[in-house]
Amino acid sequence: MGKVHEAIDGRLRAFIERQQVFFVATAPLAADGHVNVSPRGVPGTFAVLDAHTFAWLDMTGSGSETIAHLRENGRITVMFCAFDGPPNIVRLHGRGRIVTPYDEEWAALSDSFESQPGERAVIVVDVERISDSCGYGVPLMNFEGHRDLLGPYFERKGPDGSVAYRLQKNRTSLDGLPAYDFDPV
Repeated sequence: MGKVHEAIDGRLRAFIERQQVFFVATAPLAADGHVNVSPRGVPGTFAVLDAHTFAWLDMTGSGSETIAHLRENGRITVMFCAFDGPPNIVRLHGRGRIVTPYDEEWAALSDSFESQPGERAVIVVDVERISDSCGYGVPLMNFEGHRDLLGPYFERKGPDGSVAYRLQKNRTSLDGLPAYDFDPV
């Protein structure tokens, strides 16, 4: 049976920090808009900042749905699943916000993560509800390692190429919402 917790601390924090991957869910306000679920798992790019704040270093990618949805309404759920060891699922429900390299807050927040080629933002989640549940339906899986593709791809592009990529592919969401349009044109 699921349980609601007051804070991300103790065993919940230790569980989150051990995970190799987590999933992010957001949605636009429009009933016909696309719900988005995205995996995240680049090592050194996520952290529990305090008992009610979770954040990750967001990398440039083929889309920008999470950012678009957070800009529109802020709603977000972050989910961690135990794929090995005792079964468990932890969900963090809250409000997310985007901090870009062009924001004053960037320097302090980005220091919490390992710098990455193609980094575009820090997503900060102010957690309003923390829960865990059994995870009995989650399969056992063996972790083989991280894919070393995203970093080298944006390393080859360099900072200017990464900006050009975002200008081409990240400015609007699938539903036409403003997404990552922070880079100077």
